[in-house]
Formats: sequence, C-alpha cells, structure tokens
Amino acid sequence: MANVCVFCGRSSADPKVTYTQGEKATCVARFSLAVDRRGKDSGADFPSMVAFGRTGEFVEKYVKKGTKVVVRSHYQSGSYTNRDGQKVYTHDFVVDDIEFAESKAAASQNQQTAPAGNNINDYVNSMPSMEDLPFA
Repeated sequence: MANVCVFCGRSSADPKVTYTQGEKATCVARFSLAVDRRGKDSGADFPSMVAFGRTGEFVEKYVKKGTKVVVRSHYQSGSYTNRDGQKVYTHDFVVDDIEFAESKAAASQNQQTAPAGNNINDYVNSMPSMEDLPFA
C-alpha cells in the first residue's frame, strides 16, 4: 500500500521556518497550499505541508506567498501533549518532492495582475476551473 499525495497549488503565505537544536541542525519549513477543488465555484482547500532538511531549505529560499508549486508528499498524523496538559493531534503532509509549476516570468506576471490586497483566496478563486479550459 502506498501513502502518496500530490498537490498543485499556490503557497497561501510565506513559509514558517525553524531549525532543530543540536549538532546537526535540520531545517523545518511549514506552509500551506491553496488547492482548488474541482468544479465551478467550488472553493479551495488549504492542506498543511512540512518540509525537512534540504527540501525545507529549498522551500525557505524559493517558496513565497503565491508561488505555484507541485508537491509530492505523504500523509502523517501524530499527537503530543502541550504545556497545558492537553492532547494535541497533528495532521500534515510531509513533502517528499517539490517543483515549480510555472515559469519565473509567469509568476511575475501573475503577481502584477493579482487582485487588490493580494488576497490569495481571491486570486485562486479568479483562476479558471478545469471545465473552463478549452483542452480539458
């Protein structure tokens, strides 16, 4: 059985990056993607992503709010007890591979034509759906 999830979407905010403590500090980059749902006027989902090590460093350096990427990941859930003694459950997609989904020129053009306020939800919702594309 395989645990593979593939997403194509835009980063909904700049990644939050931390480094682990110790001799071999590891980069941990957390971000979410705005991923369109299928169908006209169906909205978007915002899955939580976490990237470790060199992949995390790539995310830190190149992924900013609005960057369109394709992410291959696997789902991971977990739990921990916070400082207040409450059990907290986590649900993340751990990034195995990430690549750009548009050219640098297209990204620059999209940034210039983004709606006022640069709200990622408005921008994502203004994109054509698969049904609107002539070759779909």
